[in-house]
Amino acid sequence: MKKIGILFGKERSFPEAFVKRVNELAGDEFQAEYVSIDKIFQAEPLGYAVIVDRISQDVPFYRAALKNAAITGTAVINNPFWWSADEKFFNNALAVKLGIPVPKTALIPSREHPDDTSDASFSNLAYPMDWEAIFEYTGFPAYMKPFDGGGWKEVYKLHDREDFFDKHSQTKQTVMMLQEEIEFDEYFRCYCIGGKYVRIMQYEPRNPFHLRYVVENGPSSDELLSTIHDYVITLNQYLGYDFNTVEFAVRDGIPYAIDFCNPAPDAEVTSVGQDNFDWVVDTSARYAIERAREQVDGLDNLTWGTYLKSAASGAPLVDNALITIQPTPDEKPATAVKKAAANKTPVAKKPAAAAPKAKKASPAKKK
Repeated sequence: MKKIGILFGKERSFPEAFVKRVNELAGDEFQAEYVSIDKIFQAEPLGYAVIVDRISQDVPFYRAALKNAAITGTAVINNPFWWSADEKFFNNALAVKLGIPVPKTALIPSREHPDDTSDASFSNLAYPMDWEAIFEYTGFPAYMKPFDGGGWKEVYKLHDREDFFDKHSQTKQTVMMLQEEIEFDEYFRCYCIGGKYVRIMQYEPRNPFHLRYVVENGPSSDELLSTIHDYVITLNQYLGYDFNTVEFAVRDGIPYAIDFCNPAPDAEVTSVGQDNFDWVVDTSARYAIERAREQVDGLDNLTWGTYLKSAASGAPLVDNALITIQPTPDEKPATAVKKAAANKTPVAKKPAAAAPKAKKASPAKKK
């Protein structure tokens, strides 16, 4: 019997429900369980047809183990090779090429030298940076955040150039992005499973964590939801993610993709609410079974996105042809989001701590 495993960290409700749901659906065909690792030898399999990865972004040992499992034929959700290579600034650039609106975003070098480097390592970095052009491009207010990673870590709202230099002085060796603020009228967070199943959830990031899925008014139009649905699928099919979330801030009727590099998105019931939780558990379980049925030992069973497949084949990286949009397994986008809007389940989480106050730093330090 093929095994479907889930690799996870501190979370509990989603892994438990996922294993239970797979076993309910699979009968005698597959067995779901928590992944157990007691040794890793090169090119030797772990014994799983499918592994759902929820933690390797924080544990390098797991990331290396999953790559080893993948090369022996395990279908890892998400592709550990692409996940290792991907980052938020590239995602924004890809969205621009795909014609999907995103905030104006500039890449900012780290304030401090990386370990084992010196001034000489940065011979190609201009001194000083063209800060005026950068600030004119993004405008203020703006947000500064790491070009990679997630969890609302080291995210700063900046009001002017002095605020930028003050906060940037605190970021040490982290490469940052400076991003235009989108003053939004509506906000949505969307699950995407298998690059084809979408759950659109109204979301209010300005609320406390336990109230972020509590939105008083419904979405402004079905047309907006349809556009968001198609953008979600396009982004995930190009990136090749099997399990991801995409967030949109809507300004003047235009949905801007704000954050779409979340391959281990929050799925705890106390956070997302019961209706959204039930959907993501059931849909991810069904998709894992689908992948297990397709899995063949000794072959590559990973998902590779349209971006990489186009590059490898020599085809244009962005084709003018539309990606095939498949319907969700249960209901239309507008129906789903209206049902999910009133969730009021509490959550026990804390927002990211505010950055400590620091003295204003000059940008004159050479990188």
